[in-house]
Amino acid sequence: MLQAFKIPQSVLVVIYTPTLDVLLIRRADALEAGEVFWQSVTGSKDAFDEGWATTAAREVLEETGMDCQPGSALAAYLQDWNLENTYTIYPRWLHRYAAGVSHNTERIFGLQVPERVPVTLNPREHTAYQWLPYSDAADLCFSPSNAEAILSLPAMVRGARSVWPGVGAQA
Repeated sequence: MLQAFKIPQSVLVVIYTPTLDVLLIRRADALEAGEVFWQSVTGSKDAFDEGWATTAAREVLEETGMDCQPGSALAAYLQDWNLENTYTIYPRWLHRYAAGVSHNTERIFGLQVPERVPVTLNPREHTAYQWLPYSDAADLCFSPSNAEAILSLPAMVRGARSVWPGVGAQA
């Protein structure tokens, strides 16, 4: 049987409210190893030609139950921040990649939701979630690139009007 290796291209999706509360989810595999890793939604492409936004929407649905795929109510709120990080893959996860692969390229997205919404986790991937003010969420992230993305949230949404009726609407 051929082993399917992970593609070293992934997305990071910061899910947030108009008041900049951020959703964090706790990784199941880290907890099994006795560690606690909180993060935003992440995931690798399923194919090299899969688009970044397609990957982001798929991972959000798989990891939280929120649908931001084309045609959904949240589709317009998934924003490609046009930022990418390249980082060294943690040694504990290198076995998931083909021999010789040591770095991953991560594309960053934001997804605004109208409020702190309930989340449906995939228990094989995550064991808990919490909504936190963005600075507290950044402090809790185990990944430096995740923390940096969360800390950039105010700049990414500065001047943007809330498009949710009755939620932080500006005149």
